[in-house]
Amino acid sequence: MKHGLFLLPMGVICLGASWAAFQSTPPEVPPFSRYCPEGALLYVQAKDFSSLLSEWNDSPQKRQWVKSANYEVFSNSRLLLRLKGASDQFTAAAGLPPDANFLKQAAGRQSALAIYDIGKLQFLYITQLSSGSSMESALWRSRSRFETRNAAGTTFFFRRDLESGAEVAFAVSGDHLLLATREDLIAGALELMAGSKGRSTEAEQWWAQSVAAAGPAGDLRMVLNLEKIVPSPYFRSYWVQRNIAEMKEYSSAVSDLFRSDKQYREERVLMKKVVPAGGTAENDGAAGVAELARLVPAEAGIYEVKANPSPADCFALLETKILAPDLGPPAAEKLAPQVALTNGETGSGSDLETRIDQAAVPQAVLGDTGAPLKDLLRKNRVRALLQIQATERDKDGVFVRFHSAFGLLNESDWNEAAVRASLVDTAKPSLTAGGLGVEWQGRQGTQELNGLWDLIIAVRGKYLFVSEHPALVDAMLAGMNRPVALNPALLVGGFDHGHERENFARMTGLLDRSGNDAGAAPQMGHTPEFFSENLRSLSSTLSDVASEKIVVRDAGDKVLQTVTYEWIH
Repeated sequence: MKHGLFLLPMGVICLGASWAAFQSTPPEVPPFSRYCPEGALLYVQAKDFSSLLSEWNDSPQKRQWVKSANYEVFSNSRLLLRLKGASDQFTAAAGLPPDANFLKQAAGRQSALAIYDIGKLQFLYITQLSSGSSMESALWRSRSRFETRNAAGTTFFFRRDLESGAEVAFAVSGDHLLLATREDLIAGALELMAGSKGRSTEAEQWWAQSVAAAGPAGDLRMVLNLEKIVPSPYFRSYWVQRNIAEMKEYSSAVSDLFRSDKQYREERVLMKKVVPAGGTAENDGAAGVAELARLVPAEAGIYEVKANPSPADCFALLETKILAPDLGPPAAEKLAPQVALTNGETGSGSDLETRIDQAAVPQAVLGDTGAPLKDLLRKNRVRALLQIQATERDKDGVFVRFHSAFGLLNESDWNEAAVRASLVDTAKPSLTAGGLGVEWQGRQGTQELNGLWDLIIAVRGKYLFVSEHPALVDAMLAGMNRPVALNPALLVGGFDHGHERENFARMTGLLDRSGNDAGAAPQMGHTPEFFSENLRSLSSTLSDVASEKIVVRDAGDKVLQTVTYEWIH
């Protein structure tokens, strides 16, 4: 009974404390996507935009980037010039520039940006900002220059630049600041906030389908209507990946960024337009990727494991990276050839061996020297392909050497004799006119050529390893005893930025002979070299990024991608 008397007042106290906590907790702010009128092409939402902006402004990465060659090149890029043109139109319409101070004043907690036209940069921006902060902003203080409008009982302000036709409209509704470059977007958003039954972005099928397939929203969320974005000429012009054909396969996408002290993780969902019939081969290849991923050595600078590679892809990689890296047609020249005007004379008095009255004799056709290897790959079904590249300084620390290695997981056991013969037949024409240096000899569980050129292979049942660097083969073989830790995937890739950054800077600096230190201020009147200065300075800016990893999985009607960035600090 005493225990009952004790528990009763304690229960009352706990109930009261819980009710007080519930009463003091501010109500959850609904996602602003329900306030965006339909028709948006791209939607970006931040849980706390003000904090993100403050972190960026105070970060060492920003301070270093604005002094870098990469920033100099970006400042002169066509993309930034177009953005500057849009900024000038906004300034003409609003009467004040959208600079850093403007952005800081307009940055609230939960915020959303919906873009309705990529070319004209027509957008609607909504942020959670106290009415007091909104009314202290330069935008609010300039409202006397705007015309007044009304929507759903709320007054908003509108101004149009007669010369450019650009529009700017804004409103303050409770603890929300709204800004748009179209009058109807502000009016539509205010009506939706007031409970109107008008259609919002959330009511569109592409939105509902993609968001339903995604998980919880991250610190940043981006939702894209790819069916409308991909056909846009602006997207084709400025999309850096240049994979328009692949993007046409998807109708929409969602990307969520989750941040922690030492890791940024991006979760992507891409919705397929057409769902192909998945077969046993596709599933088997995805399982093969997980098997090969455990073999990636720690010294790998960059690696990729791909499911179900075609025989042509396997041959091309083996040929260009290991067997005949210096052969092949020259890269297509994008510049018109230089024309040298002469006095019309043909030939030279010092060149008496060249006939000018006959067509040039074509070079002897040697045939397809890679036919045996191609035939071997066609007869075997490679479930997954592992590609590894690594760099190292030479003994003197001057030059950077590149090493490549491959692991091929077959459906059945490899015929080791056929593998050896096909590799030699492919590499032999570029090595010797006879048979010197192309005989196999044993080496601690592997086979290697006995000449000056390094070619090492190892066959372990269904596994075939090929490299020109013994250490990489040994490292892959050491991973055979590791358990499979990864779920089936279409692709797994990684980049060790911490290890490769200095080697990249060293190599590109020697190639360009620039002599500039990474991150150094660009010289006056000097156009930064693309690799040794532009990309090198960007790499230096992000020196705290240790590594990056991507995992791609097929989930039937959608593709799931996880990109993880590991930070040193």
